[in-house]
Amino acid sequence: MEQLHIGKIRLTWLNGGVTHLDGGAMFGVVPKPLWTKKYAVNDKNQIECRTDPILVEVNGKRFLIESGIGNGKLTDKQKRNYGVTEESKIDESLAELGLKRTDIDAVLMTHLHFDHASGLTLPKEDKFVPGFPNAIIYCTETEWDEMRNPNIRSKSTYWENNWKGIEDQVETFHNELEIVPGIRMVHTGGHSNGHAIIIMESEGETAIHLADLLPTHAHQNVLWVMAYDDYPMNSIAEKQKWIPYAEEHNAWFTFYHDAVYRALKWDIQGNIVQSIAIQKN
Repeated sequence: MEQLHIGKIRLTWLNGGVTHLDGGAMFGVVPKPLWTKKYAVNDKNQIECRTDPILVEVNGKRFLIESGIGNGKLTDKQKRNYGVTEESKIDESLAELGLKRTDIDAVLMTHLHFDHASGLTLPKEDKFVPGFPNAIIYCTETEWDEMRNPNIRSKSTYWENNWKGIEDQVETFHNELEIVPGIRMVHTGGHSNGHAIIIMESEGETAIHLADLLPTHAHQNVLWVMAYDDYPMNSIAEKQKWIPYAEEHNAWFTFYHDAVYRALKWDIQGNIVQSIAIQKN
């Protein structure tokens, strides 16, 4: 498992499963001849999008960023449509680190779309139970409200079986929330109305998790936003704000979906100057 240290903060990528989503949807109005120069595509016009939670360890606390694609949530049709070739192996990943689900203190949810939130609950007999029973689940109030009351568009991605049973674990915020000193969540909107990002700072080092504002390294161009984005102009505005912020602070960008890099740094000219690549088995 790949790791990154941000001062005293240790990040470890777990195996949360693999999807293959339509490249046109993932790159919106960007012409295919352009985005295929940046990211590999298969013969079904799908690109590989991992769903790998990041274990964050600092000062004896253990957090997850996102929860993976889950287990036992998707029908065969959904697996086909979303190109799911592997479901989550969170238990196995944690076991390699000598940990269990009960050791997770909090789950930091940038948003609650099914590919991020399906790991929050697990199937047990005829119901779903908390996937991380001792964890506080953090998200914006806007996102939590829409999760439980989706509209005609969002009902396809906000699933009842991803929130029923964890209501008592959820803590929400409006604009910004400090989880512990050095780790904060910031409400951005854009991809969803309640979308948030995560900023991690320790001993003069910084990492920024832009979540689905920057789902892969190929989305570096601020205008390259997904057709899945509910508010694309907001996504563009937030990328215009946070990508330069990260570059000016020599920050790492971390990824949940990228199939090539776990994390990287760009200089102010947009060149990759450091990176942690995914180690293929």
